[in-house]
Amino acid sequence: MSTALITGANRGLGLEFARQYAAEGWRVLAACRDPSQAQELEELAKTAAGRLTTLALDVAGADSVAHAAQQLQDEPIDVLINCAGVMGAEHQTLGRIDYEDWLQVLEVNTLGPLRVIEAFAGHIERGTRKLIVTLTSGMGSIADNNSGGWIAYRSSKAALNMAVKCAAINLAPRHIACVLITPGWVRTDMGGPHATLTPEQSVAAMRRVFGSIRQADTGRFFNYDGRTYPW
Repeated sequence: MSTALITGANRGLGLEFARQYAAEGWRVLAACRDPSQAQELEELAKTAAGRLTTLALDVAGADSVAHAAQQLQDEPIDVLINCAGVMGAEHQTLGRIDYEDWLQVLEVNTLGPLRVIEAFAGHIERGTRKLIVTLTSGMGSIADNNSGGWIAYRSSKAALNMAVKCAAINLAPRHIACVLITPGWVRTDMGGPHATLTPEQSVAAMRRVFGSIRQADTGRFFNYDGRTYPW
């Protein structure tokens, strides 16, 4: 049985990843800050016939991430999906920047995924698939920024892209593929009700991309439909 570790699995895309992988017979390690407060995730665990296990993991806390990795000891993980993230305060543009909020967004969106990659790289190396996928955003693309705004969120994702690219180079000798993907504009709490994709559509498309990724693809930035996204 293949195993997937998913962060931010209590809502949105993370929850949908957990639902789809469990439905296909994977063992799912569904991580979030407080599983006891994640009602939808707990309901999913009840119907997953023992295939889904919740895991307390706060990507913004080094101790929390380390403890979660220690709980799993030497267990192999085939696919790690870094899904946890925050949008931050609205209207972050010049003259209206909340610097404290910006630091928190960087803590979760940029440092958080790298903490998880560092802590679980050994587990991934022991897996058969050896794949790390980090969800980023088209808003983190410098080439695709024609509207400005959302400085905290955009910068956190641009920095994340660079950090994961570096991680991909560092992990290549261990035969771990490490890629970035943007899920598109999705109808979640982040994306809002007018987005063009449902979580089911976005996750199904991304999972098809995951299935085609090989070691030679490490370090790439994908769109949810498999096309290369501009940096």
